[in-house]
Amino acid sequence: MIMNDKWMIKANEFANCNCDYGCPCQFGSPTTYGNCEAITSVRITEGYYNDIKLDGLNFVMLYHWPGEIADGNGKSQIIIDYTADEDQREAIRKIAYGESTAPGTTHFNVFNSTMSEVLDPLYLPIDMSIDVEARTGQTTVEGLVQSKGIPIKNAFNGNDVRARIHLPDGFEFIYAEIASGTSESKGNISMKLDDSHGHFCVLHMNQDGVIRQP
Repeated sequence: MIMNDKWMIKANEFANCNCDYGCPCQFGSPTTYGNCEAITSVRITEGYYNDIKLDGLNFVMLYHWPGEIADGNGKSQIIIDYTADEDQREAIRKIAYGESTAPGTTHFNVFNSTMSEVLDPLYLPIDMSIDVEARTGQTTVEGLVQSKGIPIKNAFNGNDVRARIHLPDGFEFIYAEIASGTSESKGNISMKLDDSHGHFCVLHMNQDGVIRQP
């Protein structure tokens, strides 16, 4: 498949879903509760879409599936930082909805293929900080989204627990740091997640999929 548009992003991501720690979906198993809902925060450190620079921009994805992701019938909405100009907004929308992407090569593309309803994008102030190594992060979209990630705590001594997932052929990440997430969203896609699976990772991908070299 030949791509007319060329893009790349390197970004820090914090994702929080309703599954137990580790998220069985990462291993091809059914979800913990038979359905999936998630809030994903992405902070682009370096990126472009053709000649459009995307450095420093944030976006948030809201996802809901009534059953397993593979069964489809999902609903999604993107929130893009209001500081992005019109061209940057459209570029981020295309990346986050898996457009101009080789089929099946990014989680954005795969997730979008399971959607029956894609809500109009929102352009709002986003306060976001993500530290992948420390497994800490927070995202606030005033009145709409609050998401926080912290290290998992050892139940016996209270110390931080470090666990990683390594997916050499993954379509989202190669390595992810596992964490505890607590999030809430309101509006057209509402959810409340409490001390459930979270992961921190570096997204490095382009129109052909995940970039696997450093």
